[in-house]
Amino acid sequence: MDKEMLVSTNKSFKGPWTEFMEKGYVKKGSVRKRIYNSWIRSKNYGIDPFVDKIKISLTNKELHQRYQRCTNLTKRAKPFMDSLNKIVGSSNLIIRLTDKDGYVLDFLGDSSLVEKYGELNLYKGCNVKEESIGTNAIGLALIIGEPIQVVGEEHYCKIYHNWTSSACPIRDEDNNLMGVLSITGASSEVHPHTLGMLIAASEAIENELKLEKSNKQLDLANKHFHAIMESISEGLICTDNEGIVMDINLFARRFLKLKEENIIGKNIKSILYKKDYKRVKEFMSSGKKMEEEEIYFKTEKGRADPCIVDLTPIKVLASNELEGVVITFKQEKIVHKLVNKIVGAQARFTFDDILGESMNIQSAKKIASMAATTNTTTLLLGESGVGKEMFAQAIHNGGARNGKPFVVLNCGAIPRDLVASELFGYVEGAFTGARRGGHHGKFELADGGTIFLDEIGDMPLDAQVSLLRVLETKQIVRIGGHEVIPIDVRVIAATHKNLEKEVERGNFREDLFYRLNVMPVSIPALRERKEDVSIFAHYFINKFTKNMNKTIKGIDKSFYKGLKNYSWPGNVRELQNIIQLVINMIPDGEYITKKNLPNHILEKALLPDIEMDEKLYSLEDVEKMAIIKTVKMTKNNLALAAKILGIGRSTLYRKMDKYSIKSVLK
Repeated sequence: MDKEMLVSTNKSFKGPWTEFMEKGYVKKGSVRKRIYNSWIRSKNYGIDPFVDKIKISLTNKELHQRYQRCTNLTKRAKPFMDSLNKIVGSSNLIIRLTDKDGYVLDFLGDSSLVEKYGELNLYKGCNVKEESIGTNAIGLALIIGEPIQVVGEEHYCKIYHNWTSSACPIRDEDNNLMGVLSITGASSEVHPHTLGMLIAASEAIENELKLEKSNKQLDLANKHFHAIMESISEGLICTDNEGIVMDINLFARRFLKLKEENIIGKNIKSILYKKDYKRVKEFMSSGKKMEEEEIYFKTEKGRADPCIVDLTPIKVLASNELEGVVITFKQEKIVHKLVNKIVGAQARFTFDDILGESMNIQSAKKIASMAATTNTTTLLLGESGVGKEMFAQAIHNGGARNGKPFVVLNCGAIPRDLVASELFGYVEGAFTGARRGGHHGKFELADGGTIFLDEIGDMPLDAQVSLLRVLETKQIVRIGGHEVIPIDVRVIAATHKNLEKEVERGNFREDLFYRLNVMPVSIPALRERKEDVSIFAHYFINKFTKNMNKTIKGIDKSFYKGLKNYSWPGNVRELQNIIQLVINMIPDGEYITKKNLPNHILEKALLPDIEMDEKLYSLEDVEKMAIIKTVKMTKNNLALAAKILGIGRSTLYRKMDKYSIKSVLK
């Protein structure tokens, strides 16, 4: 039967669909607006409403690829399609699932219906969007994004007029359209409540999709949390509100030498000493946070190193009740290492930084280099300002402890009653004013490295006793405490005093002196290596001109002569200060000469004009030259000259007459 006959046959029934086919429009209100708009679109698509066969489908390969992309949807929808199929339980009904492009991904229902009406695009791979088969429930649901039921002649194509379809969109958690769930069958088999069942099933599928995403996010978060826990270089233990261990990270397991199965489910007290567990329990009971407390852990192989512990309570927001705690801890020696790095407890100088070419300094460097290769206690001897700390740093950097802490304590720069607490630390409550949580001593901070005890000759006798015990046992006990703390520290001591005489006077313990004097290194005074004065002066001039952004034309030989003829009681430190003063005072772009030296340097220079040659001078020659130079430098101010020379004015007059100096000055 051709199309004209179909039209003519149905002329007796003037329904909305027939009216639209004949006139291209319908009476207002005779059909739902959504259906009418869909008819217009279908007409514009060029769809033949009288077609008797529609077949728009994918190849098996294309269907497989599309199915794979929608696995998440089909997996979640399948159980609900099965449930719907059991509920409707009738023949002539098909339950279909399509993707967002209108391709049928899966179907359930009367298989004979599919075989009989295969040309209606019921099977997998067929396309049922509006552009393909005209007005239908699935196509409309894809366009309007809402549930809808299309009955009989509401379909644009005549071959669907005996069918009723109900369809409901399925959206993901971001409200993006994923596909459509539908029920299609003969008009007599589908009822209005069918759409309600579809809506309920679609919402259930959406909830499943959201739940799956939440589960994935939760699972991912758990994996991230686990990865973070396992990778951080701190111990981390999670417990419930009773102290039962719920989780423990890799660092903590290794530190405590425990396997995960041997600690999970056990109380935290199994790895804490009684007094430490009591403190942790008090914080848990109070719900307060513990910060930087020193705690000792127990291991299966004995006591572990002390740790710095933080405890953070986990509370239920609604009731503020304690749900559990997170305990984080770091090894105390790692904290010490970090602190030393931050505060600069590191040695900077090496033997290459020690200037000088004289035999005296080269000999001292040779002995110090030998000391660096050992772990022997070393005693540095020398006047103030000769560079004892520089030698100590060079010895540290020249040995196996290079890069480890280098901690300095000047025994003469702190009150005598605090020396012991600075060296060995103290526990909380050891004395009035003791810091909460106690205090780590220099020996603990220097663990693994070197402690430099400067001005050891000024150490009080009671502290000397404790130091001797530490040197012999390699252990310390904090003041007020009982815990024995093993240490691995090299000791380098220094003094400007004659310790042997201090021993004789009873100011220094003889046994400690012998314990320190294993490897003595004598550092020469600057006056004992005058040939190095020019080297130091040149180094400091370059240093300070650069720092002060100054330029000089040159350095006169008289400047170096003036420096060499001075005795330098303050040694290298004094020389550095003098050069800094000279560079500060000299105008930019001038020569440095003897005139730039401070007066006290010139006044105390014994023979400023005598060349360093091999000529011999009598005492009278030296005296005469000293008087001439002083009178010249004071511009004939004889009172000042006499004062500088350390003689009376009348004596100066007499000597000037003796040497005929007045005629010389004229």
